[in-house]
Amino acid sequence: MAIVVANVVVWLGIILTGGQSSKITEWLSLTPFGTCYVAGGGAFAPNATAQICAANDGFFWVPGVATGAFWQVLTTAFTHVDFFHIAFNMLALFFIGTQVERGIGRSLYLGVFAVSALTSSASVLLLTSPNTMTLGASGAIFGLMGVLLVIVWKNHGDVRTVLIWLGINVAYTFLGGSSISWQGHLGGLIGGLLAGLVIVYAPRVNRQRWQWLGFAGIAALAIILIGLRVLTLSR
Repeated sequence: MAIVVANVVVWLGIILTGGQSSKITEWLSLTPFGTCYVAGGGAFAPNATAQICAANDGFFWVPGVATGAFWQVLTTAFTHVDFFHIAFNMLALFFIGTQVERGIGRSLYLGVFAVSALTSSASVLLLTSPNTMTLGASGAIFGLMGVLLVIVWKNHGDVRTVLIWLGINVAYTFLGGSSISWQGHLGGLIGGLLAGLVIVYAPRVNRQRWQWLGFAGIAALAIILIGLRVLTLSR
């Protein structure tokens, strides 16, 4: 519920300060490189650098991950503009997240959400163009579905319901339009599946310690991939 509330608070701030053109949207959404904007809205030069942008009156630069806005790899999971986008995501987060949190506990649930958000961002950075803006909690939610699938499977439960949920969301990802980030969904799902394997296969002795070490390993891998992409974009 705290994550839902945080998402709603950020969304209200965005709506009250201009929606898509809000400074909050620009600074919290994930952009691999950054974008030069016309003062008043609209992208000016997708391939312009911060220096080129600053040299032209009436334009301003919004940084991306490769140009210093490292926080975006996590804040993007709390950023929404469209009402139906946040409504659908928060409903999914409530129903799926409740099941996952009940099964693994609050602290591990928070770890899964963070790891899935991070792997989702890594996938976006690697697989989208440098100036594409991506936002929303969908990647982390796909991660929660991945964790739930692994846990249900390991405990010999009925995975059909989870697979139906996952199948519907995968279908919507690829059929719902070009504005949907399949890259973010894919990365989040992979992160969630890996986190689920860590949870169920961690040694019984000092289990939670091993689980957190596993989460740290997944996060480290995502950060390394992000770092490599940043180095490539910064050349």
